[in-house]
Amino acid sequence: MGRRDPTGFLRAEYDELAAQDLDWRIKLLHGPSAPRANVAGRENTIVLCSNNYLGLATHPRVMEAAAKAVATHGAGSGSVRPIAGTMDLHEELEKVTARFKRCEAALVYQSGFATNSGLIPQLVGDGDVVISDELNHGSIIDGVRLTKADRMVYKHNDMGELEDRLREADGKPYRRILIISDGVFSMDGDTAPVDKIVGLAEPHGAMVYIDDAHGEGVLGDGGRGIASHYRVEGKVHVEMGTYSKAFGVVGGYAAGSADLRRFALNKSRTWLLSGSHPPATTAACAEAVRVLESEPQWVERLWANTRKFRKGLEQIGFDTGRSETPIIPVMTGESAKAKAMSEKLFELGVWALPIVFPMVARDKARIRTINNARLTDGDLEEALGAFEKAGKAAGVL
Repeated sequence: MGRRDPTGFLRAEYDELAAQDLDWRIKLLHGPSAPRANVAGRENTIVLCSNNYLGLATHPRVMEAAAKAVATHGAGSGSVRPIAGTMDLHEELEKVTARFKRCEAALVYQSGFATNSGLIPQLVGDGDVVISDELNHGSIIDGVRLTKADRMVYKHNDMGELEDRLREADGKPYRRILIISDGVFSMDGDTAPVDKIVGLAEPHGAMVYIDDAHGEGVLGDGGRGIASHYRVEGKVHVEMGTYSKAFGVVGGYAAGSADLRRFALNKSRTWLLSGSHPPATTAACAEAVRVLESEPQWVERLWANTRKFRKGLEQIGFDTGRSETPIIPVMTGESAKAKAMSEKLFELGVWALPIVFPMVARDKARIRTINNARLTDGDLEEALGAFEKAGKAAGVL
C-alpha cells in the first residue's frame, strides 16, 4: 500500500475549479483604489466593481489622518484589545461611530466578517433559534453555523414566511429568538424591509440583527444606514457595519446599546483574540466617519450617479434586476455570456466582474456593477458606451 499524499487534494480540487472556470483570477491594482485606476497595467480604467462607494480611500483628510497617527502612535498597536492593544484612537473611533449611528455605543472589530462570526454565536446558543433570510451573506451563514442554536430560514424578503417562522418559534420553549438579515443584499442590490422585520419581531420578543455592510455611507440620512432609511433607528438591536466599503478603509463594528458593547467585548472571541487595528487604520476610519458627517455631498453624488447609470443601462436594453441601490446587476442569464462580457468590458477600459454559479443560480449570472460618487458624467457616458458594445459582442443584447 502506497503512502498517502497528505496535500494532494490541494492541487486536485483547484484544478477541478479551474476546469469549470470557477477559480478567481485576480487583477492587480497598481496604485490607489480610485474611480479610474491602473488595473493590471491598464492606466485610467473605469472601476465599477469596488466597494469604495464614496471615494474616501483617497480623500485628503482620511490619508492625512492615517499619516499623523503613524507619527504619534507608531505602526502597530502591540496587542489584542483586552490586553494592551486598546489605544485612545480605538475608543475615539467607537465614540465617533456611535454618534454617527445615533446609538449609545459601538464596538470595533477587525472586519465585518469577524463581527458576524464573533458576535452571532454569543447572542444565541443551545436552546435558542436563529431565523435567517435565505440570501444572507456568507459571513452571516458562517456565524450562524458556529452557534448551537436551531435554525430556520425564510424565503428572501418574504415577510409572510418570516411571520410563520416566528409563530413556529413561539410555539417552542426557546430562550431567545434572533432574526438576522442583510440590510442590502450584495448580489442584487435590493434591500430588506427592516421596518417590517422590526414590526414582526416586537410582539414575539425577538432580537433583530441587521448586517448593513452595503448600507453604511449609502442609505439613510447622510449615509447613516438602513435603520435610518426605514426610520427604525433605536429599534434594531444589533447594527453590524463596516469601514471597508463606503468608509474606504477596513474594519467592522457592532452598534447598539451600551449593554451590547459590554457583552460583546467580553464574549466575542474574534474581538478578544485578534490583534487590534494599527493606529493609521483606526485614525483613518474615524476621519472617514467625520468626513461623511461634514461632507454629505458625496452621498448625494453617489445617488445622482446611480440614477443616471441605471437609467442609461435600461435605455440600452439591459435587465438590471431588482436593484434599489448603487449595486446594479446587469443580468446575462448564462455564465459564459457574463464572463465574455466582462472580458470585453475590460478591453474597452471598464472593470466590472462577472458573478456566476455557484455565487448565484445557474440561470442568474450577471455583471455586478457598483457605482462611485467620484465618477464624472463623462466617465459614466464612456462606461455606458462600453456596456452597449460589450453586451452586443457577448450576445446579451
